Amino acid sequence: MSASNDTVGKTIIVAASVAIVCSVLVSSAAVLLKPYQEKNKALDLQKNVLEAAGLLHDDTDVATAFSKIERRVIDLDTGAYTTAVDPDTYDQRRAEKDPNLSDKLPREADIAGIGRREHYAQIYIVRTPDGAIDKVILPIRGYGLWSTLRGFLCVEADGNTICGLTYYEHAETPGLGGEVDNPRWKALWHGKKIYDDNGAVALDVIKGRVDASAPGAEHKVDGLSGATLTSNGVEHMMHFWLGDQGYHPFLRKLQQGAIS
Repeated sequence: MSASNDTVGKTIIVAASVAIVCSVLVSSAAVLLKPYQEKNKALDLQKNVLEAAGLLHDDTDVATAFSKIERRVIDLDTGAYTTAVDPDTYDQRRAEKDPNLSDKLPREADIAGIGRREHYAQIYIVRTPDGAIDKVILPIRGYGLWSTLRGFLCVEADGNTICGLTYYEHAETPGLGGEVDNPRWKALWHGKKIYDDNGAVALDVIKGRVDASAPGAEHKVDGLSGATLTSNGVEHMMHFWLGDQGYHPFLRKLQQGAIS
């Protein structure tokens, strides 16, 4: 064998050895870091639920505050609590893609652009000191301009008044659609009414500013300046998730006192 071939062979061996070592290190790091990643993921969810409920402050002990929130799973078709899945282990995001736990939506019904709708949803309940429901926090999602926006909507015990909104995941344009994260815009949702007198979803994200003195102002929220498609996406997801395919059956039971 020539010296040149010998050198090439050694180079290949060294390169292969480095690749193997690196792959082992990367795999080991992924395994070792997974518990920390899962812990941070759970903490982020807890913070967002608390924020939507208005319970997250600078001095909040997240673990303690979240431990006081009740987790339940509801059947989206009936609006009733269900024991079909365990609220401690149910992964709603995974269920979205599971044909056994979700259904493909017809195009005309998929106003939120989510593709499939899961059978069950995990909700979060805040109770008063005497055990009555104070507010419920509902997971929502829908397509904006560039991405699927995921967040939580807080509704009062009357089943009709919004008490909080937060988005924890999206890829909308910073400064435009990305303003869904702006606390000032999210604060505009507080106190808005979901349903009209006939029980239909009446929420609208309008272009421009809401005239507080105009009829129906209690159902309207200012649109995001320069982000019409994101604003439309927010409105569509509200109409979907607060409609009959989403949480309306549950909220109707809440209004009627049939949920406790």
